[in-house]
Amino acid sequence: MERIDQIYIDGAFVTPHGDEWFNLFNPATEEVIGQVRLADAEDARRAIAAAKRAFPAFSRTTRADRLAMLERMRAAVAAREDELLEAVIKEYGAPSSRSRWMARHAHQVIGEVAEVLARYDFERQAGTARVVMQPMGVAGLITPWNNDAGFICGKLATALAAGCTAVIKPSEMSALQTRIITQALHEAGLPPGVFNIVTGRGEVVGAELSTSPDVAKISFTGSTVVGKTILRTGAETLKRVTLELGGKSPMVVLDDADFATAVPLAVNAGFMNSGQACIAGTRILVPASRQAEFESLLAREVRATKSGDPRDADTAIGPMVSAKQWERVQRYIRLGINEGARLLVGGEGRPEGMKRGWCVKPTVFTDVRNDMTIAREEIFGPVLSLITYRDEDEAVAIANDTLYGLHGYVVSGDPQRGARVAARLEAGRVLVNTLAHEPKAPFGGFKQSGIGRENGPYGLEAYLEPKAVVVAA
Repeated sequence: MERIDQIYIDGAFVTPHGDEWFNLFNPATEEVIGQVRLADAEDARRAIAAAKRAFPAFSRTTRADRLAMLERMRAAVAAREDELLEAVIKEYGAPSSRSRWMARHAHQVIGEVAEVLARYDFERQAGTARVVMQPMGVAGLITPWNNDAGFICGKLATALAAGCTAVIKPSEMSALQTRIITQALHEAGLPPGVFNIVTGRGEVVGAELSTSPDVAKISFTGSTVVGKTILRTGAETLKRVTLELGGKSPMVVLDDADFATAVPLAVNAGFMNSGQACIAGTRILVPASRQAEFESLLAREVRATKSGDPRDADTAIGPMVSAKQWERVQRYIRLGINEGARLLVGGEGRPEGMKRGWCVKPTVFTDVRNDMTIAREEIFGPVLSLITYRDEDEAVAIANDTLYGLHGYVVSGDPQRGARVAARLEAGRVLVNTLAHEPKAPFGGFKQSGIGRENGPYGLEAYLEPKAVVVAA
């Protein structure tokens, strides 16, 4: 059993002041595979102080200096790809269809940030003023368990590219991934204090980052409930805040769509990352006139989608990350049944033949109304709702009738029509006839899906303040 008893502060691995131990589980077997010693508020304050000391010198580094650091980081993380892959499978349960992508994404995202930095114009003219984009200060970076390594690397690379120093609070449930990434980043040889990694509970370490007057910026990916708390507490010191929160994304299948294409897209969008994805397309909107046809094809596709052992090459959906998450998904399945939705595929319990592991049957409800709980709340598991509409206007109205606005999907036989519908959806990103990720495009949400954007120059500017300088002749 692994015991992780160090955090990273001021360029060194140190023993936490906190003394709480947190169990790590293999979600495919429910076995305890390790323990991590959690940092406390004192550790967070030490990390913030280290980042604050490092900021003045680091903020004056050149573009070339930062590009060199990013390349060292990318290479060090890339060298650990296979080790990270094993951790992603072991502690998160990502199936083969997802785990290799996650392991690669951790170093690829650093390279993507470097490309942005290489081209970004930190100075520009505005009339008689010279506008300088200046780093904010210490950034608090809070990452979730559903892609911990990727979020650590992406957020940190962006903060450093801007000239900020950072304190990272990764998910305590992802300590194996965090240890590998921390070791790799240490080997990259950045100056002490430039980045600090403090694994602890959100209500302890995260709260310290949110309230500290020495933290200028918070970037958080996670639930809307926690995001609202961060926004409230950060307001006391007027922190700049980027929040990438929950979603209840619509998959709008238009009446001219080829269902042979639309059904696999809908299943892949809904079940991506084992359903534990904020961008999952969990509300499938189909024309009422073609409901029976779509249901038949969807049921066949979902029944062929395997939920189970993440090490099995045929598995498309891995286990839920924890017993708590498994119970949460089961509760929503019961709610769907109790509210009168018709169970098309799946249901409560583990997949056929499974006696242990936090796996969920791939589940689809049909005859769902958009006011039902399963259509309103983020389930974060492989549970989809099929909702019918009469015409395009009603499809758009249903799609937009949600508190969220992170992602949207449109499938149409006419790409131009699909793009017109996409323009009407209230979401930060809409994909038409594709599930492709574009790392250069801004990522973030409308409404209660968040504030601000990540990725590309939009993400970089979230760590910069514009300063206008006017000099008299």
